Amino acid sequence: MNQTAIFWPMLAHVLLVYLVYGVMFRRRYFAVKSGEAKVGQYKSRSTEPASSVTVANNLINQFELPVLFHVLCLALFVTNGVNYLTLALMWLFVLTRYVHALVHLTSNSLPHRSRVFFLGAGILLVAWIWFALHLLGVV
Repeated sequence: MNQTAIFWPMLAHVLLVYLVYGVMFRRRYFAVKSGEAKVGQYKSRSTEPASSVTVANNLINQFELPVLFHVLCLALFVTNGVNYLTLALMWLFVLTRYVHALVHLTSNSLPHRSRVFFLGAGILLVAWIWFALHLLGVV
């Protein structure tokens, strides 16, 4: 298998980060334009309007658990550990990040968001376990 295939899920996640940045810019712009917020409110998240603070929070989420995803992708590449299983797990993880962002930026339903988050975290855990087994030469 072509080891560089692991970079496609990484790029898909990078795209998601930029999409969330776009949503945040748009919501902040319209909050100021409509008078809901003043530019100075964005100095501190505690004074940011709810319409954009949710997006800012989601952006923070994109740099928490996904850090482990990016590190794992690079580790798989370096150790020649990319195969169909690991690639599928990485794509599934990215899919859960997109669904998590969609829920967070729309209904912000905590039960739905939590389920998707834990599904992604579980997928990533399985991938890390597979990586450890790969390093041990078991798989």
